[in-house]
Amino acid sequence: MAALRAEVSEYKRVTQTEKKQKADGVWAGNMLGVAASKAQGIRGVGTVAQYRHLLELGVPPNRRALRLADRVFYRTLSRDDDPALAFEFRKPARTNPRLAEWGRQLIRQGITAALARAGWIEDPRVRGAAHRTATDVSHFLRSESAQKPIVRKGSRNMLHPDANPPTLFLVATVAHMPNLQRERAGFVDRLTAYITQPAPRRTFSIMVGRKVVKPTVHLLGEPLAADSAGHPKDLPFALHWIELLVRLKMLERSTVAMRILSRLLKDCDERGVWAPKNLRTIPKSPSRLADFAFPLELDGKTLEQRQADVTFRLSLIARLAEWDLSYT
Repeated sequence: MAALRAEVSEYKRVTQTEKKQKADGVWAGNMLGVAASKAQGIRGVGTVAQYRHLLELGVPPNRRALRLADRVFYRTLSRDDDPALAFEFRKPARTNPRLAEWGRQLIRQGITAALARAGWIEDPRVRGAAHRTATDVSHFLRSESAQKPIVRKGSRNMLHPDANPPTLFLVATVAHMPNLQRERAGFVDRLTAYITQPAPRRTFSIMVGRKVVKPTVHLLGEPLAADSAGHPKDLPFALHWIELLVRLKMLERSTVAMRILSRLLKDCDERGVWAPKNLRTIPKSPSRLADFAFPLELDGKTLEQRQADVTFRLSLIARLAEWDLSYT
């Protein structure tokens, strides 16, 4: 293990990611960016995604790059009102205080998910942040707005002003905090029922103060999509989501996830290696929401490199689900 840890520290993806980090512990000056966006003023992949990427690569949580980010994370989780801690929301929030508050809450959720994935699940600051978000979402799940979360405003479909739906960050946080799952079993059951129900077909926006925001991580139902044969529209995200459902012990609640997983397993050969037909490139994610976890392989020049990430994720899902595996 020591030799493997040493090898990970020199892996090109790790060193490339760490070189992009600034001295203040932040990547690309933002927290939640998954890709560069001129419209949102985001120069590149943000701190939460880069932090989670290093963890997925096997970097230990006590590595200097992660500890630098931890300082910023814990300060942001606090009630420090420094405008700089709004990060990508700082500039537009100057004339929109509601956006500053909304953005900080979303950033805190992303940070909590990252710290939970790093294993800091007994830290009172992480536990406190997770329970606060769970309580807010629990109130929403019990409210009338959960039954009709989208309202018509002019020519647009908008999220109900009282709605506080779960996010990908909250689901990831709960998935990596077994103690919270036990302590709030009723909430986890309601949450799972909500995120595995069919999502509204209508696209919607979120009105925050005077600004209309496009939702990226907010969930109004099942986020997965697949064709009748079980081929997912976003394979990297599907693997990430299935892993979260397994950690929640709720995989069987999602018929779409089960259909996708069945398709992926059918495409495995007798050795358990994912081997679909005509695999010419590493699968890409249209949403880019799971880019921090996929791919971990540096390139896809060979067939084995193109197969590696999906095979690894299926193996991890199998281990987490406690399947009886045989190795050849």
